[in-house]
Amino acid sequence: MEEKRNLRKARVGKVVSNRMNKTVVVAVERKAMDPLYKKTVKVTTKFKAHDENNECGLGDKVEIVETRKLSKDKNWRVASVLEKAK
Repeated sequence: MEEKRNLRKARVGKVVSNRMNKTVVVAVERKAMDPLYKKTVKVTTKFKAHDENNECGLGDKVEIVETRKLSKDKNWRVASVLEKAK
């Protein structure tokens, strides 16, 4: 019998830091409604993601997926590099 894995969350964002070994910080932007003024605003969330081969550079557009806890505050990993920065 084939065992099915649960669906994992996936996000697309931009690498804002790659100074750590095998770790990158990815900023993911989303739009949210302001509760008081009912205006759409951009909300940025930063995730630390595991980058096994240190292949991501600053400004790269990457896809990250949720995974098990890898360290104190790292539970995402880089699935693919969608676009390299110039």
